[in-house]
Amino acid sequence: MARIETPRRVRGTQDIFGEDQRRHAHVLAAFERVRRLYCFSRVDVPVFEDTQVFARSIGETTDVVAKEMYTFEDRGGDSLTLRPEFTAGIARAYLTEGWQQYAPIKLTTSGPVFRYERPQKGRFRQFHQIDAEVIGAAEPAADVELLAMADQLLLDLGIADGVTLQLNTLGDAETRHGWRSALTAHFERHRGDLSSDSLARLDKNPMRILDSKDPRDRPIAGAAPGIDAHLSREAGAFFEAVTRGLDATGVKWTRNARLVRGLDYYRHTAFEFVTDRLGAQGTVLAGGRYDGLIGSLGGPETPGVGWAAGVERLAMLVAAPARDGVDIAVVAEVDEFEMAAIKLTAAFRREGLSAEAMTTGSPKKRYDKALRTDPAYMISLSRDAGVVRVRERGLKGKFHPDELRKIISSATGGLE
Repeated sequence: MARIETPRRVRGTQDIFGEDQRRHAHVLAAFERVRRLYCFSRVDVPVFEDTQVFARSIGETTDVVAKEMYTFEDRGGDSLTLRPEFTAGIARAYLTEGWQQYAPIKLTTSGPVFRYERPQKGRFRQFHQIDAEVIGAAEPAADVELLAMADQLLLDLGIADGVTLQLNTLGDAETRHGWRSALTAHFERHRGDLSSDSLARLDKNPMRILDSKDPRDRPIAGAAPGIDAHLSREAGAFFEAVTRGLDATGVKWTRNARLVRGLDYYRHTAFEFVTDRLGAQGTVLAGGRYDGLIGSLGGPETPGVGWAAGVERLAMLVAAPARDGVDIAVVAEVDEFEMAAIKLTAAFRREGLSAEAMTTGSPKKRYDKALRTDPAYMISLSRDAGVVRVRERGLKGKFHPDELRKIISSATGGLE
C-alpha cells in the first residue's frame, strides 16, 4: 500500500494557537473596546470581490494589483479576487447597499486579507487586519477622530511607547497637480540614474518614486521638491486644522514631508504609526484621506478617511496575555461520580461560570489536570459517604461561596 503523505501547511499561512492566539485575541478585544468608545459601527464585507473593485481602487500599476493579488476565475467565468485590504470593499458596499443615507458613517471591521508576497517576520500571505473608516465627512475633525482612535488603541494595548505618528499632507487636486509637475521635472533630470521600477512609475505616478526603497533612488528622491511650496491656501488650512485638533486631543505627532500615497484619489492627510521594534518593516498602522476613491468606483464624489493595521504586527508588540484560568474544576475521584461531575459542571456553566470536569485517569492525574487549568475553585467528589468537598483557591469575587454551595446542592441532590 502506498504511503499517504501528510498534508503541509501552505507557505505564508499560519495556524494560530496558544500564546500567539491569546495575543491575537487581545488585539481584537482592545479594538472592539475602542470601537465602542468612539461609537463606530461594526461591518463585515465579503472575503472576495469582483476583481475590478480592487484594480480600480488600489490602482492597476501598484505592486498589490500587478503582483500580489490572489485572482481567479470562478465557474461562471467571472474574475474574482480575495481581498488584499478592506477599504475598497467597504466603498463598494457603501455604493451598492445604499449606505449614503447614513452618511457620515463610521465603520470598523476586521478579518483575514490575502497578498502574495514573500513571507517574513510579521508578514504572511494570509494575514489579519483591523480597519476603521469614516465615509461622507469632509471635515478635518474626521481625520482627527480617527487618529485619536488609533492612538488610544495603541495606548490600550500598552504599546504606545516607542511608536511615533508620522503625519503629512498630500494637498488637494490643485496642490497635487503643481507638485506632480515639479516632481516629474526633477526625476526627468535624473532619468539615467533611476531604477527600472522608478522609470516605469515616472510617467504614470512620479510620487511613488518618493517611496522607493531602491538604493539607487534614495538620494534622488531625497533631493526632490517638497509639497509645501505647492500647497493651496485651502489645503494648508486643512492640514493646520488637523494638527491643531491632534494637539487638542493630546496626540503627539511628527511631520514626515516624504510620506506619500501614490494614487490620485488620496487627498490631504496621510499618516503612519511607526516603530523600530519590528526591524526594517516598522509600520504598525497606516492610513489617509481618500476623497476621490468612491468617485473612481463610479459613485458620486464622496469624502472618506480611514486606517488599517496588521493584527499580527500589533500582536508581536503586546505583552503576552495571561492564560485564562477556569472558574471551577470538578474532580470525580472515582468513576462512580463521573455523571455527578458532568451534571455539576453543566450546572456551573448555566450560571455563567467556566468549568471543567476531570473524570479520566488515576485520581492523581485528575487532580494534576485540574491544577493545570489554574482554577479559582476546585471541587472534588469523593467516595467518602458521598460527601462533596469544596476547596477554595482564591476566587476573585465572581460569586459568594454560599452561592457556590447552593449550585452544588441543587445539582447533586443535596450532597455536601
